[in-house]
Amino acid sequence: MHSTDSSRRRTRPPAALAAALAVLWPALLPAADANPPLRVRNGLVASQNFLASRVGLDVLADGGSAMDAAVATAFALAVTLPEAGNIGGGGFLLYRPAVGEPVLYDFRETAPAAAGPTMFLRDGKYDRQLHHDSHVAVGVPGSVAGLHMAWREHGRLPWKRLLEPAVELAREGFVVTDGRARSLARVLPEMSAYPASLEQFSRDGRPYEIGDLLRQDDLARTLERIARHGRDGFYRGRTADLIVKEMRRGGGLITKEDLAAYNPVRRAPLRGRYRGHDVLSAPPPSSGGTALLQMLNVLEGYDLRVAGYGSALGVHRVVESMRRAFADRARYLGDPEANPSMPIPRLISRDYAAALRLTIRDDRASRSSPERFTWPHESDETTHVSIIDRDRNAVSLTTTIEAWYGSKIVVPGAGFLLNNEMGDFNAGPGLTDDEGLIGTDPNLAAPGKRMLSSMTPTIVVKDGQPALVVGSPGGRTIINTVLLMILNVVDFEMSLRQAVDAPRFHHQWLPDRIVYERYGLSPDTRALLEARGHRLHEVESIGMVEAARYDAQAGVVEGASDHRRPDGAALGY
Repeated sequence: MHSTDSSRRRTRPPAALAAALAVLWPALLPAADANPPLRVRNGLVASQNFLASRVGLDVLADGGSAMDAAVATAFALAVTLPEAGNIGGGGFLLYRPAVGEPVLYDFRETAPAAAGPTMFLRDGKYDRQLHHDSHVAVGVPGSVAGLHMAWREHGRLPWKRLLEPAVELAREGFVVTDGRARSLARVLPEMSAYPASLEQFSRDGRPYEIGDLLRQDDLARTLERIARHGRDGFYRGRTADLIVKEMRRGGGLITKEDLAAYNPVRRAPLRGRYRGHDVLSAPPPSSGGTALLQMLNVLEGYDLRVAGYGSALGVHRVVESMRRAFADRARYLGDPEANPSMPIPRLISRDYAAALRLTIRDDRASRSSPERFTWPHESDETTHVSIIDRDRNAVSLTTTIEAWYGSKIVVPGAGFLLNNEMGDFNAGPGLTDDEGLIGTDPNLAAPGKRMLSSMTPTIVVKDGQPALVVGSPGGRTIINTVLLMILNVVDFEMSLRQAVDAPRFHHQWLPDRIVYERYGLSPDTRALLEARGHRLHEVESIGMVEAARYDAQAGVVEGASDHRRPDGAALGY
């Protein structure tokens, strides 16, 4: 699986030429709108950092597959996007080959063997700091093992070749942009308790400035070990020793045995249909695919185009579908190994959607009941990569370290941030209250258990081709961001750029309100929604989409990176 087809490699342009073509192609091909997506002939990578996208593009131009490019891009993001890119976290990779069956690689973090449902209680009372901001909040990382498994089964290029660009970016450094400088300046006070974190992400305690060179020598050495030894370069040997040493120093739970025992899981993607399109998405322990398919099934019973884009009626119907899907998310979903009786087939069935649709009134908002469930914190800091290669293999990859810069803890001598993913487990048995805690059984901590996630890597297929490869960061808003992307492309026939740029809104059952982007709803629409009983809350932005699709009629691949956050890019050749 790893040998390179040399005859095919000679037909590809060198990396420098590929980079030049990425700039030229948009001018050479016809655009569908005034701000067109990138349109290229062969392959494309969209990620949240332009340097990482360039790494993935070079892999494609060098004869690599979409899977090779995804692996290389992910490791580059661990260097260039420390707030979300990672080797100390986890995620989900959805792979849809041009020929063969799709597969979902689940490399969600797991609870250490010493974990338990009451682990976030101190003297019988819930301790938020323990739950979210401590060494105890660190789950066993899955990214390296998951990416290695996916490459082993579907990669073409050598593993070491895919790690080399990340090693070089860490060792030689990269120029700090305005966005990176602002991000690091904001996080430094939260890293003050961790000397290794301050050493890595500041200049003797002073923030990096635009134009500075950010080098990460310890991270480079860790990546070199992973390049030489594969997953054992992380879960065994020196890297594992350094992780366990830091766990002991800070009172964390992860042991050498926890690291050695970690395994990613290969799962069948969830499948659905929406207006003639096949929709592939993530199964539990991600809640994203279940909620997404449930909402699409409900909305297929409405003509959203007739209601009108951005109309009060259309927004109301979408919001009511969101409300019901998120209520079921809390009621039923968790780690499938710990919750084998989850009613997934029923939740994503058309009969269930029809029954839900009967409970929606066009003239009145439903009420969410805080007596039944409420919601814990879930971070916005995740990152996503969408890739299509010249053979039309597609990858939708979402990874996270939970909070913004994860736990803020850099492993001394190893140079990477640890996640605080244990915070995605429920607070404790019976702790549900209207202040923001949740204590329902399906997502309580237990040894080896995977915590519930909102990550929603998704591939939409039309006539056998990848019509949309999409995902986003954003905590629970991820699910609804992906939903709106599908509605924009399928129902409202937007170009990829238009669909990414379009304003977003979100409802998650509780708190019972519509969150919407500034300027996203007209005054008339807001007034009509309020008249129906909806409460509204304005925010600056929701989600951060990386998207790609194949336009079979034109024979080109389109890509678009969200402008809501700095430094992202879609690059192709």
